[in-house]
Amino acid sequence: MKDFDTDRFRYDGDKELKLKKAPSKIDDIYEDDMHYEALLRQQAEEIDKWQERMFAYNRYGLVAVFQALDAAGKDGTIQHVFTGTNPAGVRVYSFKRPTDQELDHDFLWRSWRELPERGTIGIFNRSYYEEVLVTKVHPEILTQSQRLPEKLTQDLDKLFEQRYEAIRSMEKFLYHNGFPTIKFYLHVSKKEQADRLIARIEDPEKNWKFEEGDVKERDFWDDYQDAYETCINETATEKCPWYVIPADDKKNMRLIVGRIVIEELKKLPIAEPQPDDKRFKELQKLIPIIQAQ
Repeated sequence: MKDFDTDRFRYDGDKELKLKKAPSKIDDIYEDDMHYEALLRQQAEEIDKWQERMFAYNRYGLVAVFQALDAAGKDGTIQHVFTGTNPAGVRVYSFKRPTDQELDHDFLWRSWRELPERGTIGIFNRSYYEEVLVTKVHPEILTQSQRLPEKLTQDLDKLFEQRYEAIRSMEKFLYHNGFPTIKFYLHVSKKEQADRLIARIEDPEKNWKFEEGDVKERDFWDDYQDAYETCINETATEKCPWYVIPADDKKNMRLIVGRIVIEELKKLPIAEPQPDDKRFKELQKLIPIIQAQ
């Protein structure tokens, strides 16, 4: 893979994100399709190695949040980046529209339930961030559908400020308990999104991916851009950063995400399993017993 600095995609509160200036496409970091496949396999093996080491140490977990507009490639990125990782060490949860039970709790409740155990990687396909993104573009969800106390919805600017603060506090709490959170925004251009939506319509085998509502939401493109920009700037911190990933080229996107996951896993102070000579000698005594069975 060509050398490149992932810090260019990182937002940790030191710099302000201007989404219109963030690239949705960069030069290829792979030479051809064969090179891409080789790099992807190499990354998958490394992620698996570090997850196994994290599992053996059993002190840390990792939360990876994926957010994006429709057709940006969340599902495919998760599938390709983590293919090859031991399934026992990965938890993937896709957040849909809140259920009645979830609406009877606070907006973070359903996310707390799906957090990973120590030693595992928890992957959120969409997340609690929907509650400061979709609800900001469509505030009627808050005022009409979410059963909030009326006084909370009288000042929506204050409500969103409180939600940003709650998210920062949640992620800070998780970090200090051994669960750092990395957040990916897959940044696709409006033209590329249109091409992908049309491809879903034209291919009968991809029709199941298409929802008529996706077309309606494109009318709110600028509103979503503003909502994401504000959200990322409000919740990007040094310990729990956002990565704004160019998503017009899916191969580039997957390789960048894979590298960042590896880099974040390597930052964890995970001790390598140390050989125990005494235990090794004791285990040798079991070999003839097993052979005799």
